[in-house]
Amino acid sequence: MASYRLNIMICAGTGCVSNRAFQIREAFDKEIRKNSLEKEVLTVMTGCNGFCAAGPIVIVQPEGIFYQKLTVKDIPFLVEEHFLKGRPVKKFMYTPPKETEPIPKMNDISFFQKQVLIALRNKGIIDPEAIDDYIARDGYAALSKILSKMKPQDVIAEIKKSGLRGRGGGGFPTGLKWELARKAEGEQKYVICNADEGDPGAFMDRSIVEADPHTILEGMTIGAYAIGASKGFVYVRSEYPLAVERMHNAIAQSKEYGLLGDNILESGFNFDVDVIQGAGVFVCGEETSMIASIEGKIGEPKPRPPYPVEKGLWGSPTNINNVETWANVPAIILRGSDWFSKIGTKTSKGTKVFSVAGKIKDAGLVEVPMGLTLGEIIYDVAGGIHSDKKFKAVLIGGPSGGCLPADCLGLPVDYESLTKAGAMMGSGGLVVADEDNCMVEMARYFLNFTKDESCGKCTPCREGNAAMLDILTRITQGEGTMEDLDLLEDLAHAIKDTALCGLGNTAPNPVLTTLRYFRDEYIAHIKDKKCPAHECRQLNTYTIDEERCVSEGHGCDVCRRNCAYDAIMGEKGKAHRINQDKCAKCGVCYEVCKFAAVKVD
Repeated sequence: MASYRLNIMICAGTGCVSNRAFQIREAFDKEIRKNSLEKEVLTVMTGCNGFCAAGPIVIVQPEGIFYQKLTVKDIPFLVEEHFLKGRPVKKFMYTPPKETEPIPKMNDISFFQKQVLIALRNKGIIDPEAIDDYIARDGYAALSKILSKMKPQDVIAEIKKSGLRGRGGGGFPTGLKWELARKAEGEQKYVICNADEGDPGAFMDRSIVEADPHTILEGMTIGAYAIGASKGFVYVRSEYPLAVERMHNAIAQSKEYGLLGDNILESGFNFDVDVIQGAGVFVCGEETSMIASIEGKIGEPKPRPPYPVEKGLWGSPTNINNVETWANVPAIILRGSDWFSKIGTKTSKGTKVFSVAGKIKDAGLVEVPMGLTLGEIIYDVAGGIHSDKKFKAVLIGGPSGGCLPADCLGLPVDYESLTKAGAMMGSGGLVVADEDNCMVEMARYFLNFTKDESCGKCTPCREGNAAMLDILTRITQGEGTMEDLDLLEDLAHAIKDTALCGLGNTAPNPVLTTLRYFRDEYIAHIKDKKCPAHECRQLNTYTIDEERCVSEGHGCDVCRRNCAYDAIMGEKGKAHRINQDKCAKCGVCYEVCKFAAVKVD
């Protein structure tokens, strides 16, 4: 195999691909040929690096040089300077917001320093479309180990001992689920990988599938051996074309290498995997709805029991774990349960992958040990609040999670602590809000999402969420009453206790947590008819500081020209005023004024 002086590792996750990562590779290859560097420098397309805010990302190995936000036009200069003349280019490196000097190496960037990689252990290192890259990183060694040295019961015992819990949201002990599936009666058994990720702001599962599909296949094959299954399915959203393509490619390669199919590694064990593309229905993330969808039926939940491990796909015992759970399995088998269980907390072992989004400086994908605090994730890893504004809340656990305030920044991230605070781990979505976000509107936004995604099968979810949304909408428009707050809480608890599936059970969480931690904002909307964050525009009053309009803006007339309702009076060079009778409270004048002359109350 040829060896190269330098490897150019180009992030090819969805975020960087949308920023022309493939074109950047073409530009690199063109310049490498132009400078006769083909035998010295190799370009490699990797999975998501995680530091999405800095994309497109290129890392030069073995130097570890980190380049960010590259464009195609940057490549000729970069190749000549770095790869031909040996002079890394500072202007393409990452410079922290409060510093003036760039940080040349990836490992010195704070975003990466507190991360511990297990599920994401191969991110940014291997080509996800090359099985040999995965094998070179001990890929399929765990599968070889169990088939040659371990009985199915031994595999289950090792997973139980590790303390691994389901990373899809429920946190159910993985080893116990496998044990129940193994004990269940049935000639045919199935395993399913749940890659139906639909939370707003979430991209954990998508990124793992894109970056390291073979670790999921290896984990599923190990699980299938443990429970006695011969068939598996990866249920992935059709909106994830790159993930779908790479999973199909990985399955084909694994079959070619004898790692899937009949008589795997000449062990006598047979296991095959198919990809099923979901239609983007959020409720199909719930396991009984997913099973119905795979069977070709409408994706609706069923009452439990019986649970899928007893009676699942086509009435057979079925074990379902999400992407991140399966990705942990090969590392646990290879390195041992004792190693894994030393990471994290007493009841929440290992690490958790989060997609950090919202009003944050360094949005992206992170994997941190369980027990790290919310504050450490938001400030030490993700760089703090965008534009250095004041932190207000974080929604953790997706649209069915909870909104936690600044008082909870010291809260350790583990299953029990988050549940006690009124939130949930969920699959790992983490959306940060700042002082400009209204918590009533945030609750309304996420409840609107879950209402639209409800299958409508059960009355509590179908009617209850619609009723709560109506109340929240009236409050954001200044039409709420104090009695509405009591009704909201009563409805939320009733839905939580009586809905058929997890979507309905958890949909009220944003409402309950915002009422618990931000009740004063609800009261301000109701009693004062004001939105403290000025996000609910129907409660805002826009005026123009006429003196500032002239002294600072010189009557620039930009606000009047952008007003679609002819509500602004005045001539260029003179003071402007807003006719409140015509004002539609759209806020455009406030957004376009560069001189802070437009005020909002």
